[in-house]
Amino acid sequence: MTQHQFSIHATHSPELLERVLRVIRHRGFTVCQFTMSMPSDSGQVIFDVTVESQRAIETLRPQLTKLWDVAEVMMASSTTQSLRA
Repeated sequence: MTQHQFSIHATHSPELLERVLRVIRHRGFTVCQFTMSMPSDSGQVIFDVTVESQRAIETLRPQLTKLWDVAEVMMASSTTQSLRA
């Protein structure tokens, strides 16, 4: 399995969190770690996400950027973990 870390910068809305998580799930990724912050009173929100999947991250990133309130998706790193039987 490969883990990918990325940040999502977006305009805050009540349904944003649900839409982001739904896109991650529909693309076949599992959320391993998720933090959310709302710096000051700017109306912006930042999600720091770690996901895991055997699928390529290129199948997820374009779908997240299509969400109308997402301004930017910044990839941080990817780590491959070998499975042991």
